[in-house]
Amino acid sequence: MSKNNTNHHYNKQLKPVARILRKRMTKAEAALWKYGLRKKKRRGYTFNRQRPVFGFVVDFMCKQLNLIIEVDGSSHDHPRAQKKDRERQGKLEDAGFTILRFTNQDVLKNMDSVCRRIDEEIALLEVKE
Repeated sequence: MSKNNTNHHYNKQLKPVARILRKRMTKAEAALWKYGLRKKKRRGYTFNRQRPVFGFVVDFMCKQLNLIIEVDGSSHDHPRAQKKDRERQGKLEDAGFTILRFTNQDVLKNMDSVCRRIDEEIALLEVKE
């Protein structure tokens, strides 16, 4: 296994940015972290917040499953942002990551559905292991 595979393409140059983003999480990110992802709430798996990967900082990552969860606000509705998101997602998927995307509204208004969807994806990824 190459060094990048063992550290999940961690980018230590972005560590200071990730720290800032952890302190400034959006309301939706904070809610998903508190009620859905921290303390191994999702089938016993550990998630990291604001994880530097390649040249990006992803919202949440489970290293064991190579699962990334992104929570997108209205800034992602712009065509330029959507193109950037597709490129970013393609690079991450090419590296073996699975990406789940939710809107801020999904998280804030349908937390149970979001958590069910995450659990479903985890179950599928467990089967692949």
